[in-house]
Amino acid sequence: MRVLLQLAKANRVMLVNAGSLLGTLAVTTSLGFAYWWLAARQFPPETVGISSAAISAMTLLGLVCMLGLGTLLIGELPRQPGREASLISTALIVVGVAGGCAGIVFALIAPRVSASFQPLRASLGDIAIFTVGVSLTAITLVLDQALIGLLRGELQLWRNTLFAGTKLAALFVAALWLSHAIGLTIYATWAIGNIVSLVALAGFAVLKGKWSGRIQLPHWGLLRRLGPAALEHHIFNLMLQAPNLILPLLVTITLSATANAWFYISYMLSSFGFFVCYALTTVLYATNSAQPTTLAHKARLTLGLATATGVLTNCVLFFGAKQILDLFGHIYAEQAMWSLRILGFGTFPLIIKDHYVAICRIQGRIMNAMLLTAPGLFLESCIAVLGGHIGGLSGLSLGWVIALCMEALFMFPTVHKAIRYTDTSIDSVEPRQYRMPSEGIGIRE
Repeated sequence: MRVLLQLAKANRVMLVNAGSLLGTLAVTTSLGFAYWWLAARQFPPETVGISSAAISAMTLLGLVCMLGLGTLLIGELPRQPGREASLISTALIVVGVAGGCAGIVFALIAPRVSASFQPLRASLGDIAIFTVGVSLTAITLVLDQALIGLLRGELQLWRNTLFAGTKLAALFVAALWLSHAIGLTIYATWAIGNIVSLVALAGFAVLKGKWSGRIQLPHWGLLRRLGPAALEHHIFNLMLQAPNLILPLLVTITLSATANAWFYISYMLSSFGFFVCYALTTVLYATNSAQPTTLAHKARLTLGLATATGVLTNCVLFFGAKQILDLFGHIYAEQAMWSLRILGFGTFPLIIKDHYVAICRIQGRIMNAMLLTAPGLFLESCIAVLGGHIGGLSGLSLGWVIALCMEALFMFPTVHKAIRYTDTSIDSVEPRQYRMPSEGIGIRE
């Protein structure tokens, strides 16, 4: 017990901020479970499938429009004292505009690729709803990562909790009052949730922060100087995350919108194990970007925690898949039980992959990492589609997990080498805490 207490004390900042991300996961997962349960009960599978595909497209476009700025802020904010507010405001303006443009283009083009996306351009109002959703998604993704870079994870926990609760309440109102709802009705609740959470965060900044009486102007010159690094992070992020977000779109195109409803629910349930490792490695990167000598010590801790969580999650999913999916409806349990079980095993190769990514970022070897991860961009999608044609939903899930395992085999040596490095001085090293700048954002401790 004494050893555990000493370990927790030595890694307090990392554990607190990782805990805030995991707290976000716990809240959004529980409320998300209720959200999709309500959607599955109140709307037909085809509507849920169309909506989940639109939400996946929104998230994918939001990721693309982040332009690497979220990851850049995690590493750069600790290195740019006094310039935090300028960097954040500049990044949010850039990604917000980019998201709006991407949303309009996708809403106009996607229906030509698949008739399932026809609701996106059914009217000017639908195009506007989709566009606003993409822009807000890009903004909130960057903002959440900026808060982690400032080691103020409790703020992103608070914002995401409000977002999840608001979209659930909006969905309940839509199901109760609207006699006929299309996919974008469900989609619109996400935009409403993001708007409410951002307004509340801004209000908190004004009420609790130190307001200087002037607006913090964006620092375009500083962002331009960091542009090449942001571009590296952006390309790397797309290689890593795009296949996951493309999966629901591939299911919709390869199988059907109804099959995507079954897949999306199973993927959402299995993502708990995925997110635990993502949270741990995100904070690993944030706390070691300015102090890379602590990497081996802290990476061993995150690997152990992620593996233990993965084992526990898979036990629950494998033995309780039918009972969990039955909550959404008998048809979900009948069609997606094995898909859920298979997807759960994807946690283990993702543990290696996420740590490989964090280690490469910390060591400044992003270009080298791209050469290894680039094939994964196609491997995961291609094998998943092949599996879908051969074995339907279960085959698609198995193909994706197999592709992850193949990637992890090549990434493992780098992770193993990094965690074997020892330095007797690192146990006492603790990253300093960075205060949220009072100007521009208006929040103080």
